[in-house]
Amino acid sequence: MRFCLHLGKKGVLLFLAGLLSFAEAHAVKTPPNPDQALNMLMDGNEHFVKGEITHLSYITEAKDQMLEKQTPFAAILGCSDSRVPPELIFDRGLGELFVVRDAGNVVGPIEMDSVEFAVASLKVPLVIVLGHQNCGAVKAALSGKDNFPELDNILPIIDTALKGCDTVGGDKLVNAIHCNVKKSVETLKNSPTIAPILAQKKVKIVGGYYDISSGKVTLISN
Repeated sequence: MRFCLHLGKKGVLLFLAGLLSFAEAHAVKTPPNPDQALNMLMDGNEHFVKGEITHLSYITEAKDQMLEKQTPFAAILGCSDSRVPPELIFDRGLGELFVVRDAGNVVGPIEMDSVEFAVASLKVPLVIVLGHQNCGAVKAALSGKDNFPELDNILPIIDTALKGCDTVGGDKLVNAIHCNVKKSVETLKNSPTIAPILAQKKVKIVGGYYDISSGKVTLISN
């Protein structure tokens, strides 16, 4: 009783929240299947959109339990854009997401190795390629790569994705971003390492589009 009085109401609530996070981190959990993992991500995005973030601080999330290993439930291949932090927009905590980021969320050798490691070694049941509103790398590809020599290794990959891309009707940039996401999804699905695991339905690979203005992530059908 004296302890509670000393902490005050706010202190007690923070203490209890810390205990709850600690208990959740130490509980034995059954790894989610691909559909469950996707639902967890989308539910987290709903929290973000509504301003009901549950992972307010990593301090209380039992970091000591993750010193020797990690058990993320999803891998995110996203853009390096500073406005698109996966842990925040999906409201996930320490050790839950394996994040790979580059300008334009493209798949090159390094990105492929990283995602293959997540799927084959870490056994993540879900991979999401996350494009976003007003992607600068896709804009650069549409405007001409000669204007952006610093993206020489990235723009050819995006250019390949945009060949045959249907940009007629609607927003040309949005359509191009969708096409770029779909190409990355297709490339990952064709990985010799990932394809057999995909065939066994032990992993799902999907595309998503993050709307910066609303905070909402919508899935892109391939």
